[in-house]
Amino acid sequence: QSFKMQPFFAYFVAFTLAASIPYISSQDISKEQIGDCTHSEMLATKIPASQVLTSIKSRGVQRTLKSSAQREGAGVIIHRTIGTRSVDHFDPFLLLDEFNTENADDYIDGFPDHPHRGFETVTYMLDGLMEHRDHGGNKGLLGPGSVQWMTAGRGIIHSEMPQQDKGKMHGFQMWINLPAKDKMIPPRYQDYQADSIPVVELENGVRIKIMAGESHGVSGAVNGISTTPLYIDVTLPPSTSFHHPIPAGHNAWCYVFDGEAFIAGSKSKTPIGHLALLDQQGDGIEVRTEASPARFLLAAAQPLNEPMVRYGPFVMNTHKEL
Repeated sequence: QSFKMQPFFAYFVAFTLAASIPYISSQDISKEQIGDCTHSEMLATKIPASQVLTSIKSRGVQRTLKSSAQREGAGVIIHRTIGTRSVDHFDPFLLLDEFNTENADDYIDGFPDHPHRGFETVTYMLDGLMEHRDHGGNKGLLGPGSVQWMTAGRGIIHSEMPQQDKGKMHGFQMWINLPAKDKMIPPRYQDYQADSIPVVELENGVRIKIMAGESHGVSGAVNGISTTPLYIDVTLPPSTSFHHPIPAGHNAWCYVFDGEAFIAGSKSKTPIGHLALLDQQGDGIEVRTEASPARFLLAAAQPLNEPMVRYGPFVMNTHKEL
């Protein structure tokens, strides 16, 4: 996703990578396993009030960004916040896209074969079916509520194609940079369906789905990532406060994709489709709602503080490596 290059060059890269790169297999998930596009989340772990933070020294919002629409892949409409002229990257985050439409014309052509090298792609599906295939013959079907954490490492050619011709398609893809020491490791996947991703529920009705990192003593599904990320999906009822620690030194952001919320003590609402980049001054984040509920993604990861050279789907440390 998110690349533009001449067709001849793209095919040359694909041929070279496919001929030379070993691969670690992903899960092979059938449509029958997904069922009728409904999904069942893991039974939530109930967190007692005694284990819930009621206050925290919240980080502030250094910048708020509205997502901008554009076409990627074979014409898929996405809404981007990180990876734009305004914010090229937010170390180690390279890109954040949301796709959300009920119009099949906006997604039906998908993302045909394309390469990646030097970073990780993370796909989180809320609605719809997306099939992943790669040059090693591996495939997987991402259904509602699922997440795929793909470490491209030394290189991969893959496609991401819708497996529906009608209905809603909603999800996110983010890119996270790899440190120099890991850029040429063998590719790998971590694929998890909705019923394999931990969920916690607080007494005030806050619901937290934990893709990576830890929340309230519960570890997320994804593990072994070099930037030690936190990646959670949080649902807040109306008139509710939420406090969550963020590891010291990690860069963090919050993206509201339903409703509206007050982030990090701000007196202004962060509306749907907006991203708040947080500063480093504080122990975590405070988010609260008033009359309307809200749902948002919260992510944090250790910045690499390394040189970066980027050309489309290739992210390395020097021009020579690129």
